[in-house]
Amino acid sequence: MDPEGAARWDAYADEFDRQPDHGLTDPVVREAWRSLLRSLLPPPPATVVDLGCGTGSLSCLLAGDGFEVEGVDFSEEMLAKARAKADRLGVRATFRRGDAADPPGRGPFDVVLVRHVLWVLPDPEVALDRWVSLLGPGGRLVLVEGRWDTGAGLSGTWTEAAVRRRTDSVRFRRLDDPALWGGPITDERYAVVGETAGAGA
Repeated sequence: MDPEGAARWDAYADEFDRQPDHGLTDPVVREAWRSLLRSLLPPPPATVVDLGCGTGSLSCLLAGDGFEVEGVDFSEEMLAKARAKADRLGVRATFRRGDAADPPGRGPFDVVLVRHVLWVLPDPEVALDRWVSLLGPGGRLVLVEGRWDTGAGLSGTWTEAAVRRRTDSVRFRRLDDPALWGGPITDERYAVVGETAGAGA
């Protein structure tokens, strides 16, 4: 775990939720994410680990819909806000400190959910191996990623291929609905879902 990296995210915690897709305070944006996640995840009460959960908006959204959720982040300030958010919303979600790239997962989970984390990691291939190892039979790795206007990020082609090498089936979905982001976008944003074979397959 990188102490300097954690300090940077600690410093960003107060303003993190100002982005529409981070805070989910706009009902339209929140409902767009709820609808998206329902289409990508198995039904509740599936177990979900939300890696790099930040202030816990997705964790709380899923917990409110009946999922059993554990959020992991290496920023104590982010986690404090996530716990306060869960208390304020009256939902049950567990939040633990840990490195998203190598989480202290108890596993197995039905879903490993990771949004906008893979692209910042020094070795995304190693992280993907670790994340898939947390899944049980029939489990789903759900990645929300993008390649930004700045040129940073990961292309959908790269991410889909990387997940395909590690799972038994893959779905790709472009996320160009402005409702998800609080307005129109011009860069590439997408979801990749890799599913492992079920028990006895």
